[in-house]
Amino acid sequence: MFCIAVANQKGGVGKTTSAINIATALAASGHSVLLIDLDPQGNASTGLGIAQNKRQRSSYHVLIDRGGLVEAVVPTGIPHLDVVPATVDLSGAEIELVDLEQRTHRLHQAIEGASRHWDIVLIDCPPSLGLLTINAMVAADALLVPLQCEFFALEGLSQLLNTVERIRSRFNPSLSILGVALTMYDRRNRLTEQVSTDVRAVLGKVVFDTVIPRNVRLSEAPSHGLPALIYDHRCSGSEAYMALAREVIQRLPRQEAAA
Repeated sequence: MFCIAVANQKGGVGKTTSAINIATALAASGHSVLLIDLDPQGNASTGLGIAQNKRQRSSYHVLIDRGGLVEAVVPTGIPHLDVVPATVDLSGAEIELVDLEQRTHRLHQAIEGASRHWDIVLIDCPPSLGLLTINAMVAADALLVPLQCEFFALEGLSQLLNTVERIRSRFNPSLSILGVALTMYDRRNRLTEQVSTDVRAVLGKVVFDTVIPRNVRLSEAPSHGLPALIYDHRCSGSEAYMALAREVIQRLPRQEAAA
């Protein structure tokens, strides 16, 4: 099993959209995938059509009560894709975790105990660098960073990479950067091209070749409880996420990529 945290402390960068659609594309390629919704807003759960009354157990229970991960899993309507949903309870988890034992490793322990069930686990992190995101980074083998093509992108990325270095030095020395995905790409905007050029100049091959365009269908799909790949698989956004998923698979360790 290979665990990927989808993280960026900046909100509105397409993080949850990326997590949902990459998970769907990986499942469509034959991998058994679990998406853990670790954002108190629960947008990944909603975007996969998981109604509130189906969220009897959630990522909150996994972290705080140390409930079993498998018991919190809800199947989606997509073959090979399961989700651990989030509820509003998770908004208080940052405070509750402070007083708990092994507060940074609770998600890691839960995933480790259920590793035989899935090929790939994706964690949709909240837009912050608090204890929820730290739990995700401690649990993860690698980090996937959606990065909006805008002026402040590199500044926010440097903060995230500093946090990654601290996680490596203190908790998870094997944590790597799987890749940076450029999102909300608008070819009509000269600034977009400039940001893309700057990011690639700084990070080189860490940046995925595929860019995710601004696309109305990507925005519409969550309101229907569907990934864009199911809602409209022919739109430019869906095609981009399929291409990005192929790049993700190429970067996985050989046994996971071949699953």
